[in-house]
Amino acid sequence: MSDAATSPGQNRTPRLPAPPPAGRPRDAFFDNAKYLAIVLVAMGHSWEPLKGDSRVLEAMYTVVYAFHMPAFIIISGYFSRNFDMRPDRVKKLVTGVVVPYVLFETAYSLFQRHVGGAADQDISLLDPWYLTWFLCALFVWRLTTPIWRTVRHPLPLAFVVAMLASVSPSIGDDLDLQRVLQFLPYFVLGLCLRPEHFRLVRRWPVRIAAVPVFAAALVFAWWSVPRMNTGWFYHRDSAQELGAPWWCGPVMVLALFGCSLLLTACFLSWVPGRRMWCTALGAGTLYGYLLHGFVVKYAVDKGWFDAGWLHGPLGEILVTAVAGAGVTLLCTGPVRRVFRFAMEPRMDWAFRRDVVEAARERGRQGRRSEQSRGAREPVNA
Repeated sequence: MSDAATSPGQNRTPRLPAPPPAGRPRDAFFDNAKYLAIVLVAMGHSWEPLKGDSRVLEAMYTVVYAFHMPAFIIISGYFSRNFDMRPDRVKKLVTGVVVPYVLFETAYSLFQRHVGGAADQDISLLDPWYLTWFLCALFVWRLTTPIWRTVRHPLPLAFVVAMLASVSPSIGDDLDLQRVLQFLPYFVLGLCLRPEHFRLVRRWPVRIAAVPVFAAALVFAWWSVPRMNTGWFYHRDSAQELGAPWWCGPVMVLALFGCSLLLTACFLSWVPGRRMWCTALGAGTLYGYLLHGFVVKYAVDKGWFDAGWLHGPLGEILVTAVAGAGVTLLCTGPVRRVFRFAMEPRMDWAFRRDVVEAARERGRQGRRSEQSRGAREPVNA
């Protein structure tokens, strides 16, 4: 008998709602932000062989480098807030960061040796090459997250570490520690942020203000091109290695952080918060990041950027468009399925089974099963 025919006095078994989908739903805003940031990363790398001939392109390159990696790192820190030494999270750190680092550091070294013509290129896991520094840095940052979540004033402490690194040329290149330490404040800032901070920068007054801020940044960058060493934006050298007095290191750490934070806020203010055609690509930004380097390096080694017509405005626009389209393609589902073995390997065979997590998973499955049975149970007639 149907629900409508059941009398009010009769007992009925209530219909339970269907179980919620497993896992927390992804936030479209952050996926959009990661996709747009990785597009800017690819465009910046495609400008490197061309920017020497164009002061305008050099200015655009400077502005993009002032905030695209800081934005990426801040978001990475934000999503690392809950990291602890729980076995399942350590496993994800190993399979999602350490394994891709080892594989791609090896792959880039072999690529450079056999395709780039650098026969003396060694495979060294202690000396990250080209793009792999970010994975090395992310491993160190995330591993130290419990420390930053415990100390009373994490951001000032991170600034002290970054400023000391900027005056310490003896740190050397092992694990690219200069970058790891100088970019550290951005990661720690991400750990300290809450959802309301991101909602704050997405208000319309901030969006309107972002337009003149970016315009002013481009003008200032154009003016500074012949006057400033862009090596400061890479955060991979100390002040002494950049030919500056030691005291410039701490000053530039603070000045660049303020500049990067302002431009990052302006960038995030214009990131759409709704689902769009590119939202799903935000989950594959690590694929685009690590894979596009092979394309850029191959094009440089083969002299594709040497064509004279590419060094004019139309050629620069074409290169920019191709870089954006190429990294977009590398973030898509088919590419992710092909390279998942390297980026997101399961590797259950390499880890001990976590008894606590197994019990927790059985409990979740049991609750879902009960909810499903309740949803299917017919109403008593």
